[in-house]
Amino acid sequence: MKRTLATGSVALLVGAMLSVSATSGNAAPSTPSAPVGVAAAERALAEHPSDVRAAGGDAYRIDRTVSDSSGTHVRYARTFHGLRVYGGDFVVHTAANGVYKGSSVGLEAPLTLSTTPQVTAATAAQAARGRFSGTVATVGSPELFVDASSGKGKLAWETVVTGMRADKQTPSELHVITDAVTGAHLGSFDEIMMVNGTGNSVYSGTVTVDTTLSGSTYQMIDPSHGNGRTCDMNNGSSTCTTFTDADNIWGDGTNANRQSAGVDAHFGAAATFDYFKNVHGRNGIFGNGTGVPSRVHYGNAYVNAFWDGAQMTYGDGSGNSRPLVSLDVAGHEMSHGVTEALAGLVYSGESGGLNEATSDIFGNMVEFYANAPSDPGDYQVGEKININGNGTPLRYMYNPTLDGASHGCWSTSTNSVDVHYSSGPGNHFFFNLAEGTGATAYGTSPVCGSAPAVVGIGRTKAEKIWYRALDVYFTSSTRYVNTSTPANTSRAYTLSAATDLYGLCSVEYKTVQAAWTAVNVAGSDAACPAGNDFSLAAAPASGSVNPGSSVSSTITATLTNGSAQTVNLTASGLPSGATATFSPSSINSAGGTSSLTIATAAASPPGTYAITITGTGASSTRTTTFNLTVNGPPGCSGTNSTDVAVPDNTTVESSITISGCAGNGGAASTVAVNILHTYIGDLVVNLVAPDGSTYLLHNRTGGSADNISQTYTVNLSGEAANGTWKLRVQDAASADTGTIDTWTLNLVGGTPTVCSGTNGTDVSIPDNTTVNSPITLSGCSGNASATSTVAVNIVHTYIGDLIVTLVAPDGSTYVLHNRAGGSADNINQTFTANLSTEVKNGTWNLRVQDAASADTGYINSWTLTL
Repeated sequence: MKRTLATGSVALLVGAMLSVSATSGNAAPSTPSAPVGVAAAERALAEHPSDVRAAGGDAYRIDRTVSDSSGTHVRYARTFHGLRVYGGDFVVHTAANGVYKGSSVGLEAPLTLSTTPQVTAATAAQAARGRFSGTVATVGSPELFVDASSGKGKLAWETVVTGMRADKQTPSELHVITDAVTGAHLGSFDEIMMVNGTGNSVYSGTVTVDTTLSGSTYQMIDPSHGNGRTCDMNNGSSTCTTFTDADNIWGDGTNANRQSAGVDAHFGAAATFDYFKNVHGRNGIFGNGTGVPSRVHYGNAYVNAFWDGAQMTYGDGSGNSRPLVSLDVAGHEMSHGVTEALAGLVYSGESGGLNEATSDIFGNMVEFYANAPSDPGDYQVGEKININGNGTPLRYMYNPTLDGASHGCWSTSTNSVDVHYSSGPGNHFFFNLAEGTGATAYGTSPVCGSAPAVVGIGRTKAEKIWYRALDVYFTSSTRYVNTSTPANTSRAYTLSAATDLYGLCSVEYKTVQAAWTAVNVAGSDAACPAGNDFSLAAAPASGSVNPGSSVSSTITATLTNGSAQTVNLTASGLPSGATATFSPSSINSAGGTSSLTIATAAASPPGTYAITITGTGASSTRTTTFNLTVNGPPGCSGTNSTDVAVPDNTTVESSITISGCAGNGGAASTVAVNILHTYIGDLVVNLVAPDGSTYLLHNRTGGSADNISQTYTVNLSGEAANGTWKLRVQDAASADTGTIDTWTLNLVGGTPTVCSGTNGTDVSIPDNTTVNSPITLSGCSGNASATSTVAVNIVHTYIGDLIVTLVAPDGSTYVLHNRAGGSADNINQTFTANLSTEVKNGTWNLRVQDAASADTGYINSWTLTL
């Protein structure tokens, strides 16, 4: 998982930086967002610096962006005077209409420390070496950084010491943190995360595993899950040999057959991959479609299993007779990689407990998802590996105290225990949320103190809430209870997640409250309404339309408190000439729906409009937003001549909507700007692309000169042409004001987006062999179409021998030809495939398997058109 302070943040330091003093950073979001999303977050960051504890030496970079019907959530990394700030990450939340909704932040106050160390790097390295127990291989160069994982910044050195632990079999990458002012030891953690214990041979029963045929031999390489492979370490610690088999029937369910443990590991990797992809929409553990390597039979009588950030490794346990390859152990360890990628929870104290709880939660949810015959889902952790040697599990989610060390209720000492034990309140909360308290089918869950009993909402909703909180709300320093920053808590963030998914004060929201209270985690939650109340939502929450046409959405009311009422629907904020109709115009607040149709006139002006949908009931009134984009006239240029005032110390925007312009902008695109303003040295002017990327045009130059009347040339070849572009103007000082008079955008030299490719290189197809021919696509936007085509030209006698499959970049497979055609020669055919769930960009493969003897051939060429 590369759970590091140093290397784990490398990705955050690549690319341009965002500064509080400027509205632009030329940083594109890491995931697609609504047009107002990233731009709104940047604007909020400039307008609300105190909310993220901004300091004069800060700079920020967008790390990841999530956009959906609730709005946009932009996660930022922070540096301070050029130094990485661990624990300085934050998330800016904006609504679907761009309105600022607040921030997730771990810092207590702006950073004020000196960045000059009093302790040398050499001294820090020596101290780190002394903290290593075992055989040292390397001592890395210490990195100077700001450790703000506690909420307060300290100047520190981080040194990575690698080697083998005292058992001479367990690899170690120990990160040691040394105070750069006093030399004090601030903490350490090992990048290699493991399970210590003994196992019970083979656990999953008879299961299906995906393998690859190479010649006449099957390999334990999974083509359906990113080509993850499972290999045999042969009870050593270096070489790992991929499992092979002649008949594709693997193992015999006993540890005497070395393949049996491989089956468990291979099955566990695939199940975890599928769980995150199918339940949470994450493309495998790493989010990029690649599979997880699994190494079994590691070491001699090695009573451990560990995750090192890239692969799983399993020992054989005591006497090499009890491999630690159980399903929940695999899911637990691989989920550490997901946590690191999404929230990067610090691996110590309560944050580390939440990190471990996340792996326990998802490890068990993988077990339920897989529904293996011999290992059905439960809420015990590692129950199959017999960690204690007496048949008891590693941990109990329904009553964590049963293991004799874990905290089942939060207390002031929870932050001071090992992270495997501070995971207890999080595990206990999740069980209460899903299954409820008291006697259940999975065990009896006690409440803490005099807390009321909890009725669970089921695993499906509970796992969605936890993943949502991890994905868009948790920061690296989130805790159960935080007196200095009360908002940076698991209770607050899971309530935000429940609000996004099910509505404020919904049954799910109130169950989250009750489940935390039942484990003694209190909070200062906003009071739910006492009377009859409801929420509104639009699905979809946005749409685009050509002038003179219409767009539709479904408006749904959800009861959040009390009794149902009749809700009358209206719309406001429409562009001129547009009308909104509801069918029906009144709905029931307890699940009623209405079809909203927005019709525009031919003269409706182009632009993006936040349409407010208002539901008025007898007891309460609620609103939701639909973002309407009215397309501009077809073409690759546009002008906005509507005056926009530029007051002192204010940021304003003027928009142009481009439609009917194929592909991307050009490298020589132009932005002609006419701004009337005295003292143009006050101004910062940016072009904002539809995806939120910003391009700095003017940055407080020109001093006391009046007006900007200039045409800028900008390389927009990486931006899709169609969408709403904005000219953003910031007045960054007092005493001079002005007006955006007019501006023109010309996306000249646009480059058509290439969404097809051909591979004309011959690839030989010998008997009983599987071969691949790749095509790599880039520069395409979004997903492929439902009518994508694959034109295949294969020269081969007896095509009944052939299985032809298209393999998507994420490893998904689409069978085009399956041993049809009998003795006919050659395949020269265009196949149509529904690839609408697949991202266009990446490497696609045409995989051809010759499944019989006596006839051979070659792939002549193939063309993919998405």
